[in-house]
Amino acid sequence: MSLSPFVGFWCFHLSGTVTEPATATEPEMTYKVAISFDRCKITSVTCGCGNKDIFYCAHVVALSLYRIRKPDQVKLRLPISETLFQMNRDQLQKFVQYLITAHHTEVLPTAQKLADEILSSNSEINQVHGAPDPTAGASIDDENCWHLDEEQVREQVKLFLSQGGYYGSGKQLNSMFAKVREMLRMRDSNGARMLTLITEQFMADPRLSLWRQQGTGITEKCRQLWDELGALWVCVVLNPHCKLEEKSSWLRQLRKWGEMDVCPLEDGNYGNELPNITNALTQSSSHSQDSLARPRRTVFTRAIEGCDLHWQDSHLQRIISSDFYVSPAYQREGESLLFNSQGQPLWLEHVPTACARVDALRSHGYPREALRLTVAIINTLRLQQQRQLEIYKHQKKELLQRGATTITNLEGWVGHPLNPIGCLFLTLTEACRLEEENCLEISDTGDTKPPVYQHVPVTTGSQDSGESYLSLALEVALMGMGQQRVMPEGLYAQDKVCRNEEQIIARLQDLELDPVLVQTLRKQCILLLEGGPFSGLGEVIHRESVPMHTFAKYLFSALLPHDADLAYKLALRAMRLPVLETTAPSGDVTHPHHLVSVVPSRYPRWFTLGHLESQQCELASTMLTAAKGDMLRLRTVLEAIQKNIHSSSLIFKLAQDAFKIATPADSNSDTTLLNVALELGLQVMRMTLSTLNWRRREMVRWLVTCATEVGVRALVSILQSWYSLFTPTEATSIVAATVMSHNTILRLSLDYPQREELASCARTLALQCAMKDPQNCALSALTLCEKDHIAFETAYQIVIDAASTGMTYTQLFTIARYMEHRGYPLRAFKLASLAMTHLNLAYNQDTHPAINDVLWACALSHSLGKNELAAIIPLVVKSVHCATVLSDILRRCTMTAPGLAGIPGRRNSGKLMSTDKAPLRQLLDATISAYINTTHSRLTHISPRHYGEFIEFLSKARETFLLAQDGHIQFAQFIDNLKQIYKGKKKLMLLVRERFG
Repeated sequence: MSLSPFVGFWCFHLSGTVTEPATATEPEMTYKVAISFDRCKITSVTCGCGNKDIFYCAHVVALSLYRIRKPDQVKLRLPISETLFQMNRDQLQKFVQYLITAHHTEVLPTAQKLADEILSSNSEINQVHGAPDPTAGASIDDENCWHLDEEQVREQVKLFLSQGGYYGSGKQLNSMFAKVREMLRMRDSNGARMLTLITEQFMADPRLSLWRQQGTGITEKCRQLWDELGALWVCVVLNPHCKLEEKSSWLRQLRKWGEMDVCPLEDGNYGNELPNITNALTQSSSHSQDSLARPRRTVFTRAIEGCDLHWQDSHLQRIISSDFYVSPAYQREGESLLFNSQGQPLWLEHVPTACARVDALRSHGYPREALRLTVAIINTLRLQQQRQLEIYKHQKKELLQRGATTITNLEGWVGHPLNPIGCLFLTLTEACRLEEENCLEISDTGDTKPPVYQHVPVTTGSQDSGESYLSLALEVALMGMGQQRVMPEGLYAQDKVCRNEEQIIARLQDLELDPVLVQTLRKQCILLLEGGPFSGLGEVIHRESVPMHTFAKYLFSALLPHDADLAYKLALRAMRLPVLETTAPSGDVTHPHHLVSVVPSRYPRWFTLGHLESQQCELASTMLTAAKGDMLRLRTVLEAIQKNIHSSSLIFKLAQDAFKIATPADSNSDTTLLNVALELGLQVMRMTLSTLNWRRREMVRWLVTCATEVGVRALVSILQSWYSLFTPTEATSIVAATVMSHNTILRLSLDYPQREELASCARTLALQCAMKDPQNCALSALTLCEKDHIAFETAYQIVIDAASTGMTYTQLFTIARYMEHRGYPLRAFKLASLAMTHLNLAYNQDTHPAINDVLWACALSHSLGKNELAAIIPLVVKSVHCATVLSDILRRCTMTAPGLAGIPGRRNSGKLMSTDKAPLRQLLDATISAYINTTHSRLTHISPRHYGEFIEFLSKARETFLLAQDGHIQFAQFIDNLKQIYKGKKKLMLLVRERFG
């Protein structure tokens, strides 16, 4: 871009022409730009480009930069009123006429209108002394603020909201919030104006009424934007230097929004029990009674309450205005609460409220003041921590006996709408940040580099404490996250607790733990462990305490290289999840919603329980990994897992993790950790034995693999105690089968006695399972007992005993075929005969899956001899009523002579059997009878499209009839009979005549 040689510059007005060079697609363009400013702020802009955006167009920026960078080339002029003052009447007339001529199309109507008004003695223009001068600037008393295109702000917010969180609109809205914060920091009064415009559009979002009607929650992304909006308003109303009338106007506006039906509630879509922003830290339990009728708290309630706060307190003023404010040598009565024993000032205000003040100071461009107030808050928290510790020491015995505690923190600081801990942490770390040249550069991988911090000593009036703002940042984050607090109500509030915790931990992980920070970490961890009911890591906690797993995992990893004992003590303490231990609420909770919603023996509504349990599992896994090779530590971690984790799938995950870590590909297995994996696996088996679990099969297979890795003793042990770990089916078909496989024997390189011991255990198991569940285990038991005659006989006897009552024909046929395959045809015949007694094949079941078994059983009987065939045919006749199956059996029996099984000592007849004599005569009669019955059944509901198929069926029937001596006579009578009975089916009977006469 280039600027024309003429750039006009008055004290309060800048104008010029900006030329945009031609591009491949666009011609050269020239734009006229005018900028007004006042006391270092641009107060209005106009540009011929017509581009609309919240931010200034490129041409306004170009002209401003030109003036900043080349001040010598821009001639400074007096205000135009001064120039006019120096002209005589003729010059003034000439000036006005030339001006009108140069712009006659644009200004002539205005010029004529002004002339008429000036010549009229009673016009409004003649009542005002003097005339405006855009180049002379405003009066010193006038408001001055940066130019803001309000219409454009509205349009942008409306557009981003309409995109509903897609296309990065959430990012865009967050950048607008960041812009508001930037304006506040620059003390630009437009900050509040821009926030008002944004809020108006948020309140006009049509989705709000839709969500309210449907009773559904606001989407997650949207909720976070509303939270930021509410927090920003708290910042605005807490501006330490705003005028009273400004605050009154904001209060009116906030109340108006808060009273609207569609205004989102502070805690999502649930009632809220949080106290007023200005309430003190601890509350008496009477508070809970009267807040049953809780007032409606919206996202603006905190800001409305914030309007009651002021900065006039003299103690507060002294804290924020000096680094060297200390207690006087002789404290007056009542001043003892203003300072600690070292003489440092304290600020005894409700913690989130005090932190909101800090955020306001930071946001309005008072970083030093924010830092001073932060130090006073931390000194107060330390003093409270000490006092709480002393109180606990007196109550410890009683609390430990009761095993229950009260929670006095009505508001948890983590997940709080005002994010108090995050605010203090940021204030302190910003003071320690090393602004390197490349500090914020993007690295090669595309990630932003973590910030680099240095220790900056705390400026204080008392003796040199040796503390740095960085160690205070770590200390306050640990205090806040270690605070014992009750899980808030509602999915959104609970989810926010998890999210906020993860954000703080992510920031803590950016700190490089040097000796100073390690000392802070150790000291605070010890205090948290000893802290009684005020600490979430204290010995006794309330049943509905927010779990400390995520926090403890960070502490464990951070402490481990410096103090392993403390790291384990802390992580083991944090493993508990009392809400799952018992179903009745314990202890007195000064928490109103418990009076209503928690009924004994019903879990409270913990929507994030799944996430919390997985975090508990992560903590356990971190400890297991670290304890590899240390038998004592592993045993302690194992006990904590067995006591505290209640989800079988998570224990299974831990078992798998332990197994992976214990069996690295490149080195020997770790026996201690392998045993832990096996114990966890056994626990999972016991937990899921009587409950349905879709992963059960995988779990059983894994356990056998793990036991194999541990060794032969582990395998013997699981075989011997199978009934407490597996179902009979699992024990035989998976466990014993895998243990006895060739692969396992090879993997363990067992000697003969060991192989025999395993085989003996497997056989005992097989027989026990066959007794308990013959239907599902008999075949596996026979297979497992094959190599031991006595065991095999026992298994066979179990099958025979169970055959009449507890087994299906499918199971019996399967075992019978197995017997034949193993070379026991007579036993196979016996089982097949038993199977036949359970079977019933109807006339139309010609595709039944058991048909193959029936054909096989008849073939087996036929091959054994005439006696066996004679024994099975009555069973077939009784069970099978399907003509085609019976004729198939009959045909096969007449094709060869019976008794071809070649059993030693048996004489084969070698003669074909006659269908006129027993046992085939009975089968032939039954087959003919089945054909007759089936024919009548089919004719009852026959349709013309099945006529052809029916004629084929009669042809097959004729083949069977002809096997009888008088078969042709019987068949002819049968056909005549059909023609008589079904003469109404003329077309069909015509087809019957054509084929059969």
